[in-house]
Amino acid sequence: MELNILDIQKIIPHRYPFLLIDKVIELEPNVKLVALKNVSVNEQFFVGHFPGEKVMPGVLIIEAMAQAGCVYFYYSKNMQGKNLIYYLAKVQSKFHAPVVPGDQLRIEITTIKLLPKVGFFKAEAFVKEKLVCEAEIGFGVKEA
Repeated sequence: MELNILDIQKIIPHRYPFLLIDKVIELEPNVKLVALKNVSVNEQFFVGHFPGEKVMPGVLIIEAMAQAGCVYFYYSKNMQGKNLIYYLAKVQSKFHAPVVPGDQLRIEITTIKLLPKVGFFKAEAFVKEKLVCEAEIGFGVKEA
């Protein structure tokens, strides 16, 4: 299953400039999700991080991974039609390489544990085939 930006906006409440995934290219509920984030030089955060050597902030890479995880949870727990709010609860991460303008992040999400209102998943972010970040992320969810 693939999802475009309009589909994603129906699932998570984030909007520009904080919506950090552009497309879902693969989604198999309870198995795997693959999302893309096109990193443009026009992103607002590049104005100050860092002006001389633009690098995507690690916290925003984590946020993009968490947003992809929310979409994964939504379909894995069959929440279609529900208006949900997601709250970040846990992050354990490692960064391996910088992400710069022109890169395309490919975010891969797999299940660690999914409960009715809590999700834990493994997230990996790649630029081409290079692993740039890996994390275990947990969050809680409630209906809005």
